[in-house]
Amino acid sequence: MKTCLIVDDSRVVRKVAARIIKDLRFEVIEAGDGAEALEICRKQMPDAVLLDWNMPVMNGLDFLRALRREEDGKKPVVMFCSIENDAEHVGEALRSGADEFIMKPFDAEILESKFAEVGLI
Repeated sequence: MKTCLIVDDSRVVRKVAARIIKDLRFEVIEAGDGAEALEICRKQMPDAVLLDWNMPVMNGLDFLRALRREEDGKKPVVMFCSIENDAEHVGEALRSGADEFIMKPFDAEILESKFAEVGLI
């Protein structure tokens, strides 16, 4: 079974995303900030990461840059999921190694279509 790491400081967002992603037949791991997510990745690299931008301790962009420097850090498909959806933010996320960008709020249909677009399902 493929794994998806959901990184968001909002417990509610993590729970909603987890329900949707579990329905897509993924094992779900959750982290509340980028530093916690990086530790998880160092122990077990996930197949996919759903990543928030604005978080305490380590934000999504810093996490993404650190992840891509890790051994096997290019393996996960990283989808930024944020309200920061202007062209500048989207461009910066993609240049930093994100594979896709999803605007908040999202629903099951959006997540499923994005997972299909990047070849996860």
